[in-house]
Amino acid sequence: MAGFGVANERLRALEELEREIGASLQSAGLVILELSKEKPQERHLDRQAAQFGAAVAKVEAELSAQIRYLTQVATGQPHEGSSYAARKSCQLALNRLDYARRRLAELARACELMLE
Repeated sequence: MAGFGVANERLRALEELEREIGASLQSAGLVILELSKEKPQERHLDRQAAQFGAAVAKVEAELSAQIRYLTQVATGQPHEGSSYAARKSCQLALNRLDYARRRLAELARACELMLE
């Protein structure tokens, strides 16, 4: 169940990232709106530009963290939130078991033919 916790945490982080992108777009829109005025208020413009810069920096940092996480999981390195390695190992074991069953069945048929 730990995998679900990590996945839920990642989804929450992405939802927060989505909200932050929305906030940065809103700040950018307010900057553009202020610039479109005949006499823009420099204080208001500076504040909105600073908010936009902070939001973009936060989005960039979170996206980088998400990309690093996905790169680590996708390369097959052990990771506590990934069950890929365990599933792959299980599937390979099932394949070996199936192969062993077929070979034993073939051996049993060969023995029966020799005994006849």
